[in-house]
Amino acid sequence: MKRTFITTGIIAGLAIIFLVVFSFLTRGKNSAAAFAEVLQGNFEITINTTGELMAERSVDILGPDIARRRDVRSSNIRIQDMVPEGTIVQEGDYVATLDRTTYANDLKDQLERLTSMQQDIEMRLLDSAVVLNGLRDNIRNQKFAVEEARITLQNSKYESPAIIRQAEINLEQARRTLDQRERFYKLRVAQLERDINNRRTMIGRIQRRVNDTQDLINSFTITAPSPGMVVYFRDRRGNKRREGSSISPFDRVVATLPDLSSMVSKVFINEIEISRVMPGQKVDITVDALPDKVFKGTVLNLANIGETLPNSDFKMFEAQIKIDGIDPAFRPAMTTDNKIFIKTFDNVVYVPLDCVRTGPDSIPVVYTKSGLKKVVIPGESNDKFVIIEQGLEPGPLLHTTMPERPEKYRLANAELIPYLKDRENSPDGSGSYTMATGNTK
Repeated sequence: MKRTFITTGIIAGLAIIFLVVFSFLTRGKNSAAAFAEVLQGNFEITINTTGELMAERSVDILGPDIARRRDVRSSNIRIQDMVPEGTIVQEGDYVATLDRTTYANDLKDQLERLTSMQQDIEMRLLDSAVVLNGLRDNIRNQKFAVEEARITLQNSKYESPAIIRQAEINLEQARRTLDQRERFYKLRVAQLERDINNRRTMIGRIQRRVNDTQDLINSFTITAPSPGMVVYFRDRRGNKRREGSSISPFDRVVATLPDLSSMVSKVFINEIEISRVMPGQKVDITVDALPDKVFKGTVLNLANIGETLPNSDFKMFEAQIKIDGIDPAFRPAMTTDNKIFIKTFDNVVYVPLDCVRTGPDSIPVVYTKSGLKKVVIPGESNDKFVIIEQGLEPGPLLHTTMPERPEKYRLANAELIPYLKDRENSPDGSGSYTMATGNTK
């Protein structure tokens, strides 16, 4: 029985010792995590954004130019077949086939219409020949009637005046009838010629439409204009143009052949940060497919007009970052991480943002591990740290959270308070850091 009690006591003592040691170690870790050191060194303000690789220059693989064919009805054309993206092609190699159905049906209708009109004009030519032949016979007969009336008048010169006058009237009537028939013949010829010409013009228009449609259908097999790698074209919404997609008469790009000797990273920057980005700024670029390499680049250009992207509440501005040099492993559409350097400061004192706090008086302070409440003058900041222009030297440890009894900390650097208030009241005196309270100055 005694042995049992002794064993139980030993186990209980060991458990208490373990709990005390564990509590001490845990408290030590938490204590270390609640402090941060005042640092000194180079300080960078950057904007980080993801993007994708694309060629700075590329050759467009175009569909047929329908818009310039005035006699062909313009409409969207579906891509029926297409080589896989990334296919290496030579000049003249097959790339895609466009759907011929719509234009093949239109060609069939136009050929039937052309045949019908050609047959119709042949019939009208025959009818016109018959009609005009009859009119010419009438004119010849009337000429004989005029000649007969003229002879009758000559033979009546010895007759009574009444008979002579009647012969004159008959001759005049015959001549007028001849004149009417000759004018009617000319009008009829002009009318028939106009009708035939109109129909020939219509036939010519249909014939041109047939020829253009046949040429258009023959161009529905798309080939590469130059050597390169086929990359699917992205429309304005970012959707890839692939098999089943459509091209329009005014947007004929089927695919592209990028120039892989000059690459850029296409990124989108939100409207809040775009004012800080300018062409010429330096950029560090990493490619997800090549995680061990860092490439240098510069901001090449910025869009003037923002756009709304899916799953974004902000207007986004497109920017292109020119990559210095080239890597054989680069491929279009590879994902990139881009660090754009907005500003760089050499050898400055800086602390984590969580260390700088403000009270109701808006005076920024830090709490040191040694028990001081130091007034500081903060400067520029990035997403993690803020520069301290005055009030701190490198080395001391600062609270990253509010101390339990802040009123016990002794105020230091009080002489900086008037300067801070003057700067706060000046038009351009506000800082750009975000402190632990969430206030932005």
